[in-house]
Amino acid sequence: MKKILQYLFEHKTLSRETAKEVLVNIGKSVYNEHEVTAFMTVYLMRSVTIDELQGFRDALLELCVRLDLGTYNTIDIVGTGGDGKNTFNISTLSCFIVAGTGQKVAKHGNYGASSVSGASNVMEQLGYRFKVDNVTLKNELEEAGICFLHAPLFHPALKTVGPIRKNLGMRTFFNMLGPMVNPAHPAYQLVGVYNLEMARIYNYLLQQSGKPFTVIHSLDGYDEISLTGDTKVITNDGEYVRTPEALGKRMVQSSDIYGGATVEEAAGLFARILKGKGSFAQNAVVLANAAMALHCTGNYDEYEAAYAAAVESLEQGKAHACLVKLLALQN
Repeated sequence: MKKILQYLFEHKTLSRETAKEVLVNIGKSVYNEHEVTAFMTVYLMRSVTIDELQGFRDALLELCVRLDLGTYNTIDIVGTGGDGKNTFNISTLSCFIVAGTGQKVAKHGNYGASSVSGASNVMEQLGYRFKVDNVTLKNELEEAGICFLHAPLFHPALKTVGPIRKNLGMRTFFNMLGPMVNPAHPAYQLVGVYNLEMARIYNYLLQQSGKPFTVIHSLDGYDEISLTGDTKVITNDGEYVRTPEALGKRMVQSSDIYGGATVEEAAGLFARILKGKGSFAQNAVVLANAAMALHCTGNYDEYEAAYAAAVESLEQGKAHACLVKLLALQN
């Protein structure tokens, strides 16, 4: 690692092959925590290159626990995190709304590294038990329409660096990797990113996959459709900007989507919104993200039709029913 660090400190970048080798070694605990911290710090001072990111992704996919959910065309809705906004769990809530429409969801998530409550924090608080068992996860997908994949269980490298990421309390290149290494290999992806540079990188990488995708970035810095300002949307077919009114019927304030100060508070907020008891602003944000995900699948010709399906899922209790079924399967 000393040679790698010296190389990077000279403002050089890694090849795809070297980046993969380093991350494989991190996953196998070849380096000590100080060396790994120094390596991660490099990418707090400069942007990761596409070659480096591809190499890191290659390593995680090579090391990951294999998963086969059958022939279901699943979707994942995930943000890179690291936007520092501390919103409530918008992506995870959107997953349940999407599942309530009948679209299967394989949600990939982790504990919050730079926020109070990540997807894994809130799912665990609600009573979900993390697992890697293929049969059980496939059964959850069939019965509840959704399963949850806790990233550190599937990716040894993420488990190794978890404490370091938490201690740093800042976004690292691992935030960028999460959406690219879902072990279920979903057929569709809605990815939220925290800046336009990452949007460009994800566009390049996802175009290579050949799968339908949508990348979103709120232009005021959120890694999701926040409705606090205009949203940049990038798909296989091109890119455009949409207003809050076009996506969620209204504009909201940043205070409307605050996620709470504790995991318990975040989980309580999550349950309240999913039961249809959220504020108009909270509902609008979740529905906009769910609608964009549904539109990404190609099963809805127009965004408005996808939005109507999301509204029906939330207001008729279908989304909440998916959570109830999922938690019942934990017993």
